[in-house]
Amino acid sequence: ELGLPITQEQLQEMKSNLENIDFKMAAEEEKKLRHDVMAHVHTFAHCCPNAAAIIHLGATSCYVGDNTDLIVLRDGFDILLPKLARVINRLTDFAQKYADLPTLGFTHYQPAQLTTVGKRCCLWLQDLCMDLRNLERARNELRFRGVKGTTGTQASFLQLFEGDYRKVEELDRLVTEMAGFKQTYLVTGQTYSRKVDIDSLAVLSSLGATVHKICTDIRLLANLKEVEEPFEKDQIGSSAMPYKRNPMRSERCCSLARHLMTLMLDPLQTAAVQWFERTLDDSANRRICLAESFLTADIILSTLQNITEGLVVYPKVIERHIRHELPFMATENIIMAMVKAGENRQDCHERIRVLSQQAAAVVKQEGGDNDLIYRIQEDSYFSPIHGQLETLLDPKSFTGCAPRQVTTFLEQEVQPLLVHYAGQMEVKVELEL
Repeated sequence: ELGLPITQEQLQEMKSNLENIDFKMAAEEEKKLRHDVMAHVHTFAHCCPNAAAIIHLGATSCYVGDNTDLIVLRDGFDILLPKLARVINRLTDFAQKYADLPTLGFTHYQPAQLTTVGKRCCLWLQDLCMDLRNLERARNELRFRGVKGTTGTQASFLQLFEGDYRKVEELDRLVTEMAGFKQTYLVTGQTYSRKVDIDSLAVLSSLGATVHKICTDIRLLANLKEVEEPFEKDQIGSSAMPYKRNPMRSERCCSLARHLMTLMLDPLQTAAVQWFERTLDDSANRRICLAESFLTADIILSTLQNITEGLVVYPKVIERHIRHELPFMATENIIMAMVKAGENRQDCHERIRVLSQQAAAVVKQEGGDNDLIYRIQEDSYFSPIHGQLETLLDPKSFTGCAPRQVTTFLEQEVQPLLVHYAGQMEVKVELEL
């Protein structure tokens, strides 16, 4: 197209042999040449004798390898993004369903103020939405290495076009466009900057951290018997303990997420030790870490989708746990009600402090139930508010703006992100061993 002496017959010969790959010959050539790209150049040339003279003309191995890697990275993100969107979609439904179901909130894994099951789910969703935006950004910011030559100077192509800079630049643009990219890296060495790999794996590593946190929460909730991952009718939790319902899917996600997070170290170190225009100690490392990161993220998202499609909530267990802790949490409301009834705040505080310590002793030392409310009911000092205790102990009065936050967050933050993936939401996941 730009004037080089390449015939349509040569092009057609190459096109007709694109799938005609003699892998045995390629392996023999590589064993002899110790060069993977040249092994395939020779093998391709054997299939295309008329085009043999122009195959790989002016190119370098990284023209083949790096440009292919960038295509694969882009396509990898295109596989992961709908899967992540589906997980977000499933958790959105879960958050809506349980937006106003009160549950114990925890700080330091100690009971704190109440929240709702839906609001806690929104904490997971917020992190996943950040991951979705990060993956989209990393995917959309990928550029093509293009036609840059051995050290990135395009010298061989300038020679082929007899010093015509415009044709060299047009060749770069055309190849980039044909590969489906909008932009090329204007400056490269022999390779594209290995910081591109850092950007790609950083967002996957961050996704791993998100999934690890979510699945750890689910595992802790399973221990509390409040929320469980799906468990099949004939599934066995333990070979020794038939009653167990181990959260094996969440455990698998955590296990793989740790691996995904550690793979981030590879591109960091690779980028740090690239000498001048490039050195080859990146190659073997990248063949492992790039593929493993995307494959690991892929199966993590499939597993997490399966989990989120079958989460089971046990409201009665949640309610029982709230009853055990709510009397202590209600003390501030009780004090305020007493002050409104005309009592002294400091006197009321001291009365409740004494009764709370007595109730705590029953719980911790005797293993009994929290009887603080009973003690308040039996204490004539609190008679002005005895009729209000049921209202003051309504769990929904302790969840603040949580239900409203769920609705607002899902409408304003989550649903707009999912619009782009609307046609890909119906895919279900069946996990295979």
